[in-house]
Amino acid sequence: MSTKIKLGILGGGGDSLIGVLHRIASFMNDNYEIVGAVFNPDHNDSLAFAKEIGIPTNRVYKDFDTLVEEELKLPEGERIQVCSILTPNFLHFPMAKKLLENGFNVICEKPMTTTYEEAKILQAALEKAKTVFAVTHTYTGYPMVRQMREMVKAGDLGKVQKVDVQYYQGWINPIIHDKEKRSTTWRLNPEKAGISCCMGDIGVHAFNMVEYTTGLQVDTILADLNYLYEDNKMDIDGTVLIRLKGGVKGVIRSSQIATGEENRLTVAIYGDKGGLRWEQENPNLLYVLSDDKPLQVFKPGHAYNSKLSLDGTKLPPGHPEGIFDAMANIYLGVAKAIRGEAYNSGEFPTMMDGVRGLNFIESTVASHQQGNTWITLK
Repeated sequence: MSTKIKLGILGGGGDSLIGVLHRIASFMNDNYEIVGAVFNPDHNDSLAFAKEIGIPTNRVYKDFDTLVEEELKLPEGERIQVCSILTPNFLHFPMAKKLLENGFNVICEKPMTTTYEEAKILQAALEKAKTVFAVTHTYTGYPMVRQMREMVKAGDLGKVQKVDVQYYQGWINPIIHDKEKRSTTWRLNPEKAGISCCMGDIGVHAFNMVEYTTGLQVDTILADLNYLYEDNKMDIDGTVLIRLKGGVKGVIRSSQIATGEENRLTVAIYGDKGGLRWEQENPNLLYVLSDDKPLQVFKPGHAYNSKLSLDGTKLPPGHPEGIFDAMANIYLGVAKAIRGEAYNSGEFPTMMDGVRGLNFIESTVASHQQGNTWITLK
């Protein structure tokens, strides 16, 4: 009998980028097998897609409710153990809640829900279910991001005194200036995406990177968001001043109208002894900064890196690793948790990261709407 974890997939069919990313990531460490799915709203499309990617169709269900109902009829050793939720944002909450209430482990795309209130309801459901819940803030899976986290924790930078995270994309620029296009894009529809586009989609990643790498929680924020057009209800650009616990100050800059930018996420942390800078588009280089020493560049796979970084490295030094590997590291951490094995708390983002992310998203919108005022995160 296979010892692989039985994985169910919700969404991610057709040409979905996130679907490919999760499927390949789940295969990379030989821990999972996809045994059930609802890839698309249309059952025939789901069946066709399953055949296309070589997944047996006998457990490709007509809808989510049927998946849960039929899987629970199977012996515990045969049913899905964990479900990955890859659907548009508005479906995350009802799916995650029902999965938790029926004893399933969950891997959920971000944002975890569309409201902070929903996030707290899920938190209560998880406390009752006592299963594993991961939120796929993918960038936490990069070896050199994990190295940043461990170096800050070890005190290599001294006292953190400035954090600067920038996440710039340009994909909405060709859409936002066309009234018809911006009215038919789901990420610009509050009913499907929630109250925020830019901060809800990529700003929350930047927020997560602040807390993940520094080990400090954001305490208060002040946001200035950009909508460009009066009929556009969703932010597509913004700057957020942040104050972390302990008095550390910083800034999160996110944009989806940074013309020509692709996926430029940059994380910079400055302490009183040194600094660190990492760029997602060059993920294998971690720049170590100092006032009195030459610039150093750390790379994955070398013995000088931390155990957390090395555990997330699959190839020898000099062999580039990327976004699939980063997501695969999150899936690996979840596999350890499901099997009851020991794991580092930095191996995958948890429900609490999802809850704090929704708190951040709602607080940025509230700060902007209240005239760019300081808001304390709950």
